[in-house]
Amino acid sequence: MSKYESVYIARQDFSTAQVEALNEKLNETLVGLGATVAKTEYWGLRSLTYRVKKNRKGHYTLFQIDADKDAIAEYERQMRFNEDVLRQMTVKVDAFEEEQSAILRNRDERGSRGPRRSGPRQ
Repeated sequence: MSKYESVYIARQDFSTAQVEALNEKLNETLVGLGATVAKTEYWGLRSLTYRVKKNRKGHYTLFQIDADKDAIAEYERQMRFNEDVLRQMTVKVDAFEEEQSAILRNRDERGSRGPRRSGPRQ
């Protein structure tokens, strides 16, 4: 069994609850293929660099998967047929990060700076 990280982008008109339901469905698919999902991170609704299938934004989700290559091939095949998934990418990694991903760490750091100063600059 090898370790993989998979990121997919869901349509912008999905609600957070629908994205969580899609995550559960994909998780069940992976478990059915004999894989284990080590971690799932929802990164939120983020802007895309360019339009993808008429969408300017998308819901990003990361899966850390421990599976064999046949299970990953079937998972990717099913993702290609899913109309709710705009893009997906799966890469093989040597080890999983135990802490939060860099995306979530950066978001948390930006949020902890404090309130923005309003009014004219002097």
